[in-house]
Amino acid sequence: MSRTARVERVTKETKVLVEIDLDGTGQAEITTGVGFYDHMLHQIARHGGFDLTVRTVGDLEIDAHHTMEDTALALGAAFDQALGDKAGIRRYGSATVPMDEVLVRAAVDLSGRPYVVHDEPALAPYIGPVYPTSMTRHIWESFGQAARITLHVDVLRAARPGGHPDAHHVVEAQFKAVSRALREATAIDPRNAGVVPSTKGAL
Repeated sequence: MSRTARVERVTKETKVLVEIDLDGTGQAEITTGVGFYDHMLHQIARHGGFDLTVRTVGDLEIDAHHTMEDTALALGAAFDQALGDKAGIRRYGSATVPMDEVLVRAAVDLSGRPYVVHDEPALAPYIGPVYPTSMTRHIWESFGQAARITLHVDVLRAARPGGHPDAHHVVEAQFKAVSRALREATAIDPRNAGVVPSTKGAL
């Protein structure tokens, strides 16, 4: 069965198209107008092993908030749609990812119950000219809500000795860790063929 989805989200503030194939090879075509965000969404495709297309046109003349939020909501909805009834998946996934001085742990449960826990240190306010670091938490909250998943993201280590956290490393390690956790959770479990991994019989 094809595990693909196409989601279009159109508001007065943004127009978003997301296409995803959960059984892809990590190919991506991403354009949101926020360069660092594009770079992070490429991490989801590459490290998750998903083929991903994201095209967003937003009101960047105001700020990046609506563009980033609505993209995350559409991406989450695409994951939820592509997973279908979730029969045969592993359901749970976790990953611990180092990036130089940074260490991040992510854990996911494709539970059907949206709940997000996010913990990171205080960071410089921007990465590049338009990516506000305060939006990272909101990205995970929006994605988790729309995908209907439980997601924990914890920055276990960040500061260099005698220095401040490198915001680029802290955020990128989060995206890589979440991607690897999603890759594991969405994978088909050969020992659970056709069975929804829940005693309830539904997720």
